[in-house]
Amino acid sequence: MKVVSYSENRASLSADRLAVLAKKIYDKAYLDNAIQRMAAVLSRQLVDDPYERK
Repeated sequence: MKVVSYSENRASLSADRLAVLAKKIYDKAYLDNAIQRMAAVLSRQLVDDPYERK
């Protein structure tokens, strides 16, 4: 997974894209789906972690 700094990420977002994201933040369905996607990714990473604690 590529780690992108906050400043790099912010610089790549246009004003139009930021406006769209700002509207989505108030959409309950969008937020629910985003949280589910993040939880799925994090869960997958925890399960696939090669440095698993014993």
